[in-house]
Amino acid sequence: MAPRRRSALVDTLVVDRPGRPQQAILDELRRVILAGAVPPGTLIPLAEVAELFGVSQIPVRESLKTLIGEGLVSHRSNAGYAVAQLTPQELREMYIVRETLESASLAVALANATDEDRAAIVAANEELQRALRDDDPAAYHRQSREFHLALARPSRMHRLLHMLESAWNVTEPVQSMVHVGPTERAALHADHCELVRAFLAGDVERLLDTSERHSQRLNAVIATLPTDTGLLATDISSPQ
Repeated sequence: MAPRRRSALVDTLVVDRPGRPQQAILDELRRVILAGAVPPGTLIPLAEVAELFGVSQIPVRESLKTLIGEGLVSHRSNAGYAVAQLTPQELREMYIVRETLESASLAVALANATDEDRAAIVAANEELQRALRDDDPAAYHRQSREFHLALARPSRMHRLLHMLESAWNVTEPVQSMVHVGPTERAALHADHCELVRAFLAGDVERLLDTSERHSQRLNAVIATLPTDTGLLATDISSPQ
């Protein structure tokens, strides 16, 4: 009998993280999912993860329960644990949540921003420009998150920022920007550049107007993502 092939997710895990076993397992599973290293819907084999980390299944199960609470993992009694998979409608809804939270932070962020904050925004936008120039969709996706969080962080609205990062986390397994074309990415980046100019000019009205326009463009792009790639769920019911 041929040996059973190990899970693709297990092959991406790194086991030498410091700290308590359960925390190390939780951190590593979260890292792999947020990095988009395995697509939504990928099964997470409890026994294989436990064997890899040299622990019982209990700390793995507890880690997975935490990730379910974060929206990164789903569980079905007849299928086990898997990387969470959003429906197209759920993905659109989470983008609206992200945009609402970011918009709520921008005016305060502009008022509170230090020179260090402004430099971080400029640097994040430069990384986006580099990813666009290199035609590196994965880097562009990764840097998009950093850019938008850099805009919001100067607000110092810590509870809002925590919710914003959590909303980003839920959408990360889809890796949306990896699946849009270079023309759409360029248009989105033009909005990013305008956001930077408005922020540096201290023009709150222009900043909010540009943010709203960018949200509309982003929502239109998200609506065109293919639904036949397995990245998005077709079942309208939410996983339990």
